[in-house]
Amino acid sequence: MKTRGKILWVDDEIEHLKPHILFLEEKGFEIETASNGVDGLNLVKNRDIQLALIDQYMPGMDGIDTLRKLKLIDLALPVIMVTKSEEESLMNEAISEKVTQFLIKPVNPSQVFMAIKQVLESGQIQEEKTTRDFLKEYQKISRIQKDQFTVEEWWDLYQQLVYWQLELDDHNEPGFQSIVNEEIQTCNREFSRFIEKVYPGWIKSDNRPPMSIDVVERFVRPELEIEQKICFLVMDCLRSDQLMAMLPTLSLYFNVDIHFHVSILPTATPYSRNAIFSGLCFDDLIKKYPEQLATMKSGDSGLNQYEEIYFRDLLDRNNLSHIGLHYHKIWSAEHGTKFKNRISEFSNIDLLAVVVNFVDQLAHKQSESSVLKEMVGDESAFCRAVVSWFNNSWLLDIMKYLGENGYRIILTSDHGSICVHKGVMVKADKNTSTGVRYKVGRNLNCDEKLSVKVHKPSDYKLPEMGHQSNYLFAKDSAFFLYPNQMKKYQNTIKDSFQHGGISMEEMLIPVAILEGK
Repeated sequence: MKTRGKILWVDDEIEHLKPHILFLEEKGFEIETASNGVDGLNLVKNRDIQLALIDQYMPGMDGIDTLRKLKLIDLALPVIMVTKSEEESLMNEAISEKVTQFLIKPVNPSQVFMAIKQVLESGQIQEEKTTRDFLKEYQKISRIQKDQFTVEEWWDLYQQLVYWQLELDDHNEPGFQSIVNEEIQTCNREFSRFIEKVYPGWIKSDNRPPMSIDVVERFVRPELEIEQKICFLVMDCLRSDQLMAMLPTLSLYFNVDIHFHVSILPTATPYSRNAIFSGLCFDDLIKKYPEQLATMKSGDSGLNQYEEIYFRDLLDRNNLSHIGLHYHKIWSAEHGTKFKNRISEFSNIDLLAVVVNFVDQLAHKQSESSVLKEMVGDESAFCRAVVSWFNNSWLLDIMKYLGENGYRIILTSDHGSICVHKGVMVKADKNTSTGVRYKVGRNLNCDEKLSVKVHKPSDYKLPEMGHQSNYLFAKDSAFFLYPNQMKKYQNTIKDSFQHGGISMEEMLIPVAILEGK
């Protein structure tokens, strides 16, 4: 019979526990015993022990001392402390030494069995349940007819897929993870067709879902009108899965309400973030601010340098000119730390607008660095990297401070990103833009299955960037290649995170409203 696990039981009265040991052996566990801490430690050194039960009160080395020394041998070994004492001080001490569970003597065999089962087998039981639940839900998802979906239904479906992505990643189920990823790819093909059909109508209509140009009016303005202090936090390139993975941390300090908006096209910072802060489509933006077009045509890197100007103008148009505004853009950890150290200076400002570029920088650097590509090679790794940074960041400290000082935080992004896998050839003239997921230029030609060509930029409320210019947006996980230096770009861009095109990851953007607890 296959053993359910090898257990060490250390107790100075171990001979009195024979009925308990026999009961556990009948349940399929292999039991090693020791009557003192020294012998118990030797067994841990020499046997493949999976869990230890340790009595607190033993002559010589007591349970706490044994636990401390045991952790030096095997830090990951789970320990159940068995004690007659119900003193809170002892419990606190044991918790500080990372004891897994407590049992108070006298204990019966069933109690011990249930405690062992919980420690050793709860993960397996949860994984089996997760697998069953996923397979049941997947059957429903895969049968859904998506051709009649509304954008709200697309958002709900995407959130379901993100949930299963994160859940299966936690349980390390690579086979099922690949099924979810394949389903996301399938959904993205349908989503691209959906966007191609509805986007031109949305962008010219007031009867549309919230888009980049509507974020301030839909989510920020109502809060300001009731005199609520607001931090409007835009994390460039933040994806929905990354925000969902941040929720366990955020929920410790905030009540969280999740909404969404749709990023405008192209899903690139010069377009979508300027749209958020100006409330204008790009063709309207350059009519009002021709310097923005001049900056883009000149190839200047400062494509978002006028955001504060645009934002103040947007507030004026919404009769909010009386609102006190501080705008702050954070490019690096050094800038973030400096802002954190000064945050109390802004505690009476009506509206703090903060732009954080970390996630976008990580996405761009990943494609440029073989080391980062190895470390952040897929969605799961990218998500973990973002969450790890956030949980230890100056940004979380800032958000906690603001939540404690009466601010409501509206957290969103300008666009997401997608991990690209398929290189697709583009024919274009020499003045075509260099984007990987979108192109602007003349005579653009590409596989129609993997791209959307915009013949009339005005249909998407985009300006002509030259005589007879067109726009080209990548679909699915495609990225654009030129015939020259094709191999070089194929190797560099493949399996990197890019944006500018059409996908759920790039366009369906979370809006989290956070209120301090």
